[in-house]
Amino acid sequence: MQTDDRTITPAPEIACDESGWEGANLVAGSSDIIAYASVRLSVDAAAECLRELGGRAGHLAREYKASHVLRSDPRSTVTSLLGPASPIHGNAFVHLTDKSYFVVGRVLDLVLGQSADATSAGLVVDRRLTELATTLSREGPEAFGRDRWQAFLAASNAVLRTRKRRTVREPVDAFLNLVETLAELDAGSRLGAILDELRRARPVAYAARTRILEHHVLQPTLEPLIPALARTILHWSRDGEADVSIVHDEQSALTEGRIRRLERQLLPPGRFLRFRQVDSRTDPRVQVADVLAGVARRLAADELRGRGDAELGGLLRAYVDPASRWSDERSWSRLGPTR
Repeated sequence: MQTDDRTITPAPEIACDESGWEGANLVAGSSDIIAYASVRLSVDAAAECLRELGGRAGHLAREYKASHVLRSDPRSTVTSLLGPASPIHGNAFVHLTDKSYFVVGRVLDLVLGQSADATSAGLVVDRRLTELATTLSREGPEAFGRDRWQAFLAASNAVLRTRKRRTVREPVDAFLNLVETLAELDAGSRLGAILDELRRARPVAYAARTRILEHHVLQPTLEPLIPALARTILHWSRDGEADVSIVHDEQSALTEGRIRRLERQLLPPGRFLRFRQVDSRTDPRVQVADVLAGVARRLAADELRGRGDAELGGLLRAYVDPASRWSDERSWSRLGPTR
C-alpha cells in the first residue's frame, strides 16, 4: 500500500516489521511480548546480511526468518546479527511491548486518564497512571493468584476491544464487577487502593468506552503497533527534525488514515512521512527487520521468564527503546539501555 504520493525528495527508507502480534486479544495468545524492529540498510547490505546469517546457520532460504537464527547455533548467529561488527549495529531500533502490561496501562488510561495515552499514540505519559499500572502488573499475579489475574487481564482486554461496537455497558460491568471482588480480597493495600479508585469510576468508564467505540477507526485503543511505530518515527526523524520514509511488512492495522494521523501528530509542518507496505519476501531489508524482531522477542521473553542469556541479552540492549512498554524490574535491568 502506497500512502503518500506527494513529490518530495525521499529520506533513506527505514524497514520495519514486528514479531509477536497475534490480534486484538492480547492476553490469550502464544506470545507474551511484541518486538517491533526497524533497520536502516541498503537493499544490497541487507541481502548480504541475510547471506551471512544463512551461511552461519547452514540454511539458505527464500525468506530468512528468526527461527533459522535461533535453532542452529544461536550464540554464533545472534552475535553475528547483534554484535558490534554487524551492519545493523547503530542502524537499528527495537521497541518492546509486554502485552499484559500494555493492557493494564490502557484500561487505566481509559477509565482514569481520559484516554490520553491512546489518543496521543502513546506519547503523553501520565506518570501517576504509569506507576499504578506498574504496581498492578508487578504485584497483581501473586496477590490475586494466577486464575484471578488472568481473569482481570481478560476483562480488561474486553473493555478495550471494539469488535462488538454496539456493546457499551456489558464489558464495563463485567470488568468492574470483577474489580469489586478483587478489591474485597485485598482491601487496605496499594492494590486495594487502585481497585477502589477503579470501581468508583463506573459512570466515567461507560462514557470512555462510548468514546473509543466512536473513534476506533483512527484512534485504536487496543493496538500496540501504533505506539511502537510512533516511537520508531520519532527515533529516525530525530524527534521530528527530519522527514521519514518507511517500508513496512504488510500489516492491516496500519491504515492510511492512521499513518496520516501519526504524521500530523509527530512531525512539524514541512516534514513528511512516506509509508509503503510490501510483501516481506520481496525486500531483504524488511526480512532483516523481521529477523531482528524475532530474535529480540525470543531474547526478551527468555529474560522475562528468568532464563535469559546474559551475553546475548547484553547485545540486545544496545538496540532497545528506553520507552518500551515493560514493567518487570529484574528483566528490564538486563534489557533496558544503560544510556
